[in-house]
Amino acid sequence: MARKTAAKTRKRPTKKAAEDVNLLHVVHSQFERAAAGLNLAPGLVDSIRICNNVFAFKFPVRVEDEVRIYQGFRAEHSHHRKPLKGGIRFAPHVDADEVKALAALMTFKCAIVNVPFGGSKGAVAIDPRTTPVDVLERVTRRYTFELCHKNFIGPGVNVPAPDMGTGEREMSWIADTYGMMNPADINSFACVTGKPVSQGGIAGRTEATGRGVFYGIREMLTNPTATKKFRLDPGTDGKTFVVQGFGNVGYHGARIMVTEGGMKCVGIGEWDGTISNPKGLDPDRVKAWQQKKGTILGFPRARSVTNPKAFLDIACDVLVPAALENQITLANAHRVKARILAEAANGPTTPGAEKILLRNGVAIIPDIYLNSGGVTVSYFEWTKNISHMRFGRMAKRFEGTRERRSLDAIEEATGINLSADMDALTRGPDEVDLVRSGLEGTMVEAFEEMLDDLMNAKRSRDLRVAAYRVAIAKVAASYEALGIFP
Repeated sequence: MARKTAAKTRKRPTKKAAEDVNLLHVVHSQFERAAAGLNLAPGLVDSIRICNNVFAFKFPVRVEDEVRIYQGFRAEHSHHRKPLKGGIRFAPHVDADEVKALAALMTFKCAIVNVPFGGSKGAVAIDPRTTPVDVLERVTRRYTFELCHKNFIGPGVNVPAPDMGTGEREMSWIADTYGMMNPADINSFACVTGKPVSQGGIAGRTEATGRGVFYGIREMLTNPTATKKFRLDPGTDGKTFVVQGFGNVGYHGARIMVTEGGMKCVGIGEWDGTISNPKGLDPDRVKAWQQKKGTILGFPRARSVTNPKAFLDIACDVLVPAALENQITLANAHRVKARILAEAANGPTTPGAEKILLRNGVAIIPDIYLNSGGVTVSYFEWTKNISHMRFGRMAKRFEGTRERRSLDAIEEATGINLSADMDALTRGPDEVDLVRSGLEGTMVEAFEEMLDDLMNAKRSRDLRVAAYRVAIAKVAASYEALGIFP
């Protein structure tokens, strides 16, 4: 991929300036930048921007011989669609502003991919890496109890999902606790998504956000309008990338980019350092090493650096921040050596950094689009739970039988024996096939909507503003349909 803007045009900041990195303030500034270009009533804009409810509470949990007090949050940003949707984050330094910002991002994510949910988010101030599993279970179940008590959870009210520090295990505890408190609710499994498949989950959910990241990057690199607009060399094959954050999103995104996109992973950044190899890293082998050693550092045939921000210095075609917010800032944006910044995390780029990157010709795929694969497949899981029907159950045998009849006719007409390949050709779609197909179609359609808005803006090269405009317009249409605003 051509990098004519790489070394010559990147500019270092001339002086250090204080930068507001409060995520809520960042989201509001991004929102206002986009809303300014829409012809909406001021009251309507305010209604879309504000967070409707925030439930902040403390609750006790017994830990060995003492009782500890934990801080919990659940924010409901927008009720324009029901139920509300958003993950639960377990992190030691989470606060109300962070949860409100993440809830707002959920509203806009759902809107841009046409998922009929309002935005929400939850959190507990706890470090899951140092907390014993039995304590995590008690905290999760008590947190769920508090949400039930205030009606902040339920299949038609508010549906949590995994986020940083949580996963299938925590979601199964939530579903079990809710079910015990609501024994007559036959839809109780739909109170939360991201569950194990054995407990009402859906195949393909674990990889969903990472797979969505790949689909978004692939669209950027293969859509003719996008490649011309951003002056990119078309195609994914052979393109290099660096991923920062090697948890669920980073790992699955990297794995799929390599195996299905033909791309090359040349660097991985984690909380304790960075590894790199210009010849390429195997994401599966790095993940196995990380699980065995507790770190990516020391991975064979890779250069290890005990600097978490060293990922910024690795030359690549695509940089994928997939960890925390505020990773690329005014102070380090000049170090980015990629043509595309693909925001797999929530809010990884500060406004100051974004100005530098856009000036340096870096194309930014915004988080509210690229990070939406998880909520898209969560919607599939929720509908599966509400309908009480496994995806593909009714269609698989019918489609397989139809295909077999077609192949039998071909055999009879041509004399070609297809029996050896018959089973593979007529097996019909499994649930994971349908989930991946639905996610792919959703990401492609959303990218085209976002790109259409950008092209109508003529000189603009800012996909973030385009994504927000598309999302805000859809939320506004829901509000206007209520008859509240003229």
